[in-house]
Amino acid sequence: MNGVQLWAVQRGTAMILAVAVVVHLVTILVAVRGGLSAAEIIGRTQGSWAWLGFYSVFALAAGLHGAIGLRAIAAEWAGWRGRGFDLAWVAIGLLTAAFGIRAAFGLFGA
Repeated sequence: MNGVQLWAVQRGTAMILAVAVVVHLVTILVAVRGGLSAAEIIGRTQGSWAWLGFYSVFALAAGLHGAIGLRAIAAEWAGWRGRGFDLAWVAIGLLTAAFGIRAAFGLFGA
């Protein structure tokens, strides 16, 4: 990916994260103020394809967004460049996202 494409993905994932963080925090605040415990919240969301989809998109956006940002920092500070460098950061982003998606699946089928 070139710089313009990375910039576009970074901004796109930032928009997704902005919405996802607000939805996540509002949902938790409303549930907790309503008197629900963590176990009750998980019980209500368990088996929901909508929440699984939401948190999977959230995790993918967070993983890619973070990896692109860290790639830019590493390129600037260490001067690393090249295709292998780019592929390593894509792998780091997807691995990070996979951890989040795995956690979402754990809640889905817990």
